[in-house]
Amino acid sequence: MNRSYPFDPSIKNHSLIAVSLALWIFIFLYFTEPLDVHEFNNLEKLIYLPLYGFLGAFCYLLFLPLQYLLYKKNLQNWFLKTEVLFLITFTLLGIIAARLFYLYVVVLGQPNPYTLSYHLTKLILPALATILPIVILGRFAFGKYRGKKTEAQKIEIKGAGNYEGLRLFFNDVICIQSSDNYIEVFYVANQELKKTVIRNRLSVIADEFPEFIRTHRSYLINPHHFLQWKTEKSKHFVILCHHLVVPISRTYQNDVKAILNSATE
Repeated sequence: MNRSYPFDPSIKNHSLIAVSLALWIFIFLYFTEPLDVHEFNNLEKLIYLPLYGFLGAFCYLLFLPLQYLLYKKNLQNWFLKTEVLFLITFTLLGIIAARLFYLYVVVLGQPNPYTLSYHLTKLILPALATILPIVILGRFAFGKYRGKKTEAQKIEIKGAGNYEGLRLFFNDVICIQSSDNYIEVFYVANQELKKTVIRNRLSVIADEFPEFIRTHRSYLINPHHFLQWKTEKSKHFVILCHHLVVPISRTYQNDVKAILNSATE
């Protein structure tokens, strides 16, 4: 249940799911005519049935602020257990809302309304059986699509081995250090500093990703993470986020200063 689950936090896409849900509820009730729906005349159908649809959409949209807070709290991660919890809560709220709407709007003041058990088994649960797949598939599809778009935006720092390599957003990489026949990639993951060692040469990475700045024969830095300059005993350094200090050799000093000064202006 702690497994990662595809999720899209976009309000726009969740609004599309809500609208689709409202339309589907209206179509389902209009054409299947469960229970007392067949007793409505055409005008009543056009009044009550869209309201059922609106109620379903409202129940869905009601959870979006809480859903977004959970997503931010989990450092922009979404899990299967969170998705299951959302679906259970949405289902329970939908059942309560449908029952209250039936009692206090549809049959208000009329004798002998359906009992809860009869209403639940003959209308609400069959309706939910057709509604929940729309919600589940819609959320999963948007989450998968966002995941593919996100993955396509990452860069791949390849290693010499078939299974070596690292896929990251460019701005998550802080710096890369050469270490003999290996490189050490320093990057941010879940707001924490991480390091991965990969078999490759720094010159190969520099040629493949010219966006990184060469500060030293053993270092590449990402200008996005530059914080300030440092001089110590006539030697120059740059301070990057997470307190990483990278030396600047005289060979690259003028170029580094020109690039970083223009980037921070």
